[in-house]
Amino acid sequence: MASHNMTWISYPSKNFASIPPEEIEAFIASQNIISRLMHCYIAFFVPTGLIAGICILIIFIKNYLQYKVMEHLDLLLLHFTISNIIMIFLSFTVITRPDYLKATHLACNVLSFFFNFSYFNSQYVLILMLLKLLLERFPPRTALRKATRSPVLCVGFVLPYAFCLSLTEAVLVGTDNYHSETDCQSDPLFARPEYEIVKFTFGFGIPSFLQILFFTVLFAKKAPAEAPALQQHVRTYLAVFIISITTFICRLFYNVMILFRTTLKLQKSIGTPKNELTMNIAEIVLFSESCASLVFILCFHKPCKDRILEVIQKCRREHTANHHLEIPVTSMTPESTSQ
Repeated sequence: MASHNMTWISYPSKNFASIPPEEIEAFIASQNIISRLMHCYIAFFVPTGLIAGICILIIFIKNYLQYKVMEHLDLLLLHFTISNIIMIFLSFTVITRPDYLKATHLACNVLSFFFNFSYFNSQYVLILMLLKLLLERFPPRTALRKATRSPVLCVGFVLPYAFCLSLTEAVLVGTDNYHSETDCQSDPLFARPEYEIVKFTFGFGIPSFLQILFFTVLFAKKAPAEAPALQQHVRTYLAVFIISITTFICRLFYNVMILFRTTLKLQKSIGTPKNELTMNIAEIVLFSESCASLVFILCFHKPCKDRILEVIQKCRREHTANHHLEIPVTSMTPESTSQ
């Protein structure tokens, strides 16, 4: 790929002098919107997502220690949960909004690498979960069955694949001026246009095609007679279906904005404050999706839901028992009073 000099690019909010006077009010309003969205995300989504993620980890670990075995889907969900927890921690970079994190080009590239690793990792683990659900309804041939029965083999395929994609993205960010300080974002603004194109293709385009193919086969193809009914199948694995749809919607918005930013780069334009606002909203929506996915797993995945209900019932029983343990009061009779 041809080398691109990206030293000219900057955020519209950093070029305040170039903003026409009639757009200053709109610029200030967009900054306020970004700030409020950031505060809502940090105040509500981050604590909820982290609490849900920690609860999921505790439940899976307890179940493993109790039964000494972990279901294939549970292992994939555990992997998915860890990726999303890492994404939530990386999302703390938005705390400075409407300003941006100050870091060197090298540090920003390292941050982008870990962000992309979690991003690709969670996306392709979700594809593996959908594949597992599809193969449960449509039993595969012998060779494919052996490959998909080993969750360690599946995770062992996803991790190097996500690492290679993240490393490719790190190269496309560029190594020019690595010691210089810059405004840093999870997807660096100074990255080459190829960065966004590769991310869209392998991080959204191909996975989305596989998701659409999965739903098409699931709902259009006739299942064998011994397969469970479609409604029962969806109800059993409701958590996976919900996070699949949520991920698609949120990442669609994010990746459309990524492509739009690429278009601006190819046109040698820094865009407008409105473009910057929309990109910031898309980034916060992406991070919110990680939090929401963990909540959906906790609420709709049967082992997690059963554990939560068990804890709630136990608390209710203890509260009821404590409520009925009253100290008996000795009644005062006239005889005892006269004495």
